[in-house]
Amino acid sequence: MSLVHKKYRSIGLSIAALLVLVVMPGFFIKNGIIDPYTAQILTLAAINAIAAISVNIICGLTGQLSLGQAGFMAIGAYFLIWFYETCAIPLPAAIVAAALVAAVAGFVIGFPVLQLTGDYLAIVTLGFGEIIRVVFTNFKSFTGGPNGKRITSILTVMPEYAWFAIASVLALVIIVLYNGMKSPYGRAVLAVREDEIAANSCGISVFRYKMGSFIFAAFVAGLAGALYAPFLGFVKPDIASFNKSVDFLIFVVLGGIGNITGSIIAAFVLTYLQELLRFLQEFRLLIYPMLLIIVMLFRPQGLLGSKELSFSAAAQKLQGLFGKKQAEREDA
Repeated sequence: MSLVHKKYRSIGLSIAALLVLVVMPGFFIKNGIIDPYTAQILTLAAINAIAAISVNIICGLTGQLSLGQAGFMAIGAYFLIWFYETCAIPLPAAIVAAALVAAVAGFVIGFPVLQLTGDYLAIVTLGFGEIIRVVFTNFKSFTGGPNGKRITSILTVMPEYAWFAIASVLALVIIVLYNGMKSPYGRAVLAVREDEIAANSCGISVFRYKMGSFIFAAFVAGLAGALYAPFLGFVKPDIASFNKSVDFLIFVVLGGIGNITGSIIAAFVLTYLQELLRFLQEFRLLIYPMLLIIVMLFRPQGLLGSKELSFSAAAQKLQGLFGKKQAEREDA
């Protein structure tokens, strides 16, 4: 089998596996096998997974520490409401437009911010998130002030459509990111993460690749916010709070920094766990820091470490297993 054929078969198997993961829960939701409450938790977890991916692009793939991704998420959420309700733009186009506004904000912020590294970058991006929260709290004509703003869309009232739409966006982000990291651009980004001096000596523009990753991460975070608003039907400025950014960072650390599938699994597990332990009231907020401490003590590389889960590899193993059993039956 040629390498080209193997490559396209691998891509096809990955897409097929992702489609199954999107279609099957949607089918269960539509037919009442998954109740509306659980469906809402799963869909919210998918949004959190998209936001976690945006953090992982900065922290895991580029090697920077950003604590302002919740600010970009808030920009995406509020501009979605403005585009959809005030400008009467169709919902899919409004979602893309809101994410692009977040990307533009990332471009504007990126120029001064990416001159810094390490703790300084984290502090500045943290300040950016808090500035966004304060501005949205006081910009009442646009955001509704501290009381927030409501929106009604098909994603608010139709749980099966909400899952299909949001899970499909999550799958698309995964496919784009995986293929992007295997491209020359992605390998250059990883080179910058590993050693900026060596990458620069090889002719790689460190600032350019940092900037590109920062803008793409802002776009993905804005996408999460643009899906969050029509799904929940209500947005408050607290969406840009420091706690939100830390929650997304915890998903990344628990799953494994730089591990995309790990951060997605952590987002789903922790989102569901927080709802499952709602009877503990405010004490359930201790779950995240406790889990983080335990993981840092006993498995600092995260639950999955550097091992990515590959849909195509799993499908190929299953295909090989079934083929082997069929051959054994034919020999018998």
